[in-house]
Amino acid sequence: MEQMPNDSQNNSEMIELAVVVLNYKTPGLVVDCLRSLDGQIQSPTQEVVVVDNCSGDDSADLIEAAIETNGWSGWARIVRSPINAGFAAGNNVGIKASNAKVYMLLNSDTVVREGAVEIMMRTLDEHPEVSMLGPQLKWMDGQHQTSTFRYRTPITDLLVASNVGLFWKLFPKHVSGRELHEFTTGLDWVSFACIAIRREVFDSVSLLDEKYFMYFEDMAMCREATKGGFTIGYQPQAHVVHLRGGSSPVKEQTRQRKRRPAYYYAARSHYLRSYYGLIGFVAANLLWLMGWAIGSVRGRPGVVKREYADIWSSPTHKVQIGGGNG
Repeated sequence: MEQMPNDSQNNSEMIELAVVVLNYKTPGLVVDCLRSLDGQIQSPTQEVVVVDNCSGDDSADLIEAAIETNGWSGWARIVRSPINAGFAAGNNVGIKASNAKVYMLLNSDTVVREGAVEIMMRTLDEHPEVSMLGPQLKWMDGQHQTSTFRYRTPITDLLVASNVGLFWKLFPKHVSGRELHEFTTGLDWVSFACIAIRREVFDSVSLLDEKYFMYFEDMAMCREATKGGFTIGYQPQAHVVHLRGGSSPVKEQTRQRKRRPAYYYAARSHYLRSYYGLIGFVAANLLWLMGWAIGSVRGRPGVVKREYADIWSSPTHKVQIGGGNG
């Protein structure tokens, strides 16, 4: 996994916070996100770096114009990536573009509620043992959105594919989502729709694994950080609206039980092989097939039939460029 570049430790003063927002053809969402940050970013000790992930349209120009027109240039700037190598790679571009103590990775399809940035920074100050911190994600109507999770395991595929409640009760430790409503530390992983990460994590462990084009990179990054001795926390007092699906079609396709893009299955394969080996990867797929068969008999499988071939995708499967926001 990629490390922070040596030249990041230069003579320039290290700022307190760099917020990294990744754009891929979603300039309207990015501008709304920046508008929600207006008044929350304290220049010159904090800044926002918008990375245009080689959108190939006028996104970067529109965002740059909005920054200038709205008077945000004192705390926001845009970096144009020459390629779109995915969500992990795009965020790494933003991380390497700033010299900060804390990096907040923020999806373009988010609206940061007033005070959220301050609350997260204060929480990190008050809890030096926490190195990665997620806020409470909410839907636009204010309802709680699950953003804290257990690691996905091969057995998780049985639960997801079968959609049988009994299995979820039999294997509670393999149910991915965790419903938390109070400050908690020692989590497996939290959503990267919004997460604050201390610089030490990138220096000691790595940047995001760019072998993941999109999806599973957040869980993998958290696993690597935890393995390196870092602690992950959740602060529900900080609220961030996540317009889930606004920057990527995968979550909506999952909800509608539609076949997902090739990069999702390639990322799944890379994750399973990385943490459970070839045997674990095969076991996960067999459990998926078992779950799909059981769910089909019941008339309500949790996945679509066509995925039975997709789950065997190679982790190095070449993806179609068409995403990169997360």
